[in-house]
Amino acid sequence: QVRLVESGGGLVQAGGSLRLSCAASGRTVSSYAMGWFRQSPGKEREFLGVISWSGGLTSYADSVVGRFTLSRDNAKNTVYLQMNSLKPEDTAVYYCADSTRAGDFGSWGQGTQVTVSS
Repeated sequence: QVRLVESGGGLVQAGGSLRLSCAASGRTVSSYAMGWFRQSPGKEREFLGVISWSGGLTSYADSVVGRFTLSRDNAKNTVYLQMNSLKPEDTAVYYCADSTRAGDFGSWGQGTQVTVSS
């Protein structure tokens, strides 16, 4: 089982930036990509984007295109989510999840809180 640990969350003012990290351990050959999601109270979990371990192919939700950027460091088994121009509505718990090639997000991190003040 892949173990994922997110970090980098915190409190930031609107318009500011944060970079979240997701460190993976125990990856297997079935680990194809890493996705990021977020969830705020009373709302459903929202997909933000995904990046493949091989080749760094990315895909983003429309809501974050142009503001959020995914990158990865294969040597460190770590994926980063750079978030710019943050808005109060970006406030949520952010999660990373490991995905198979079929898109099965089977392993999840514990989440990191991001709070954007107005």
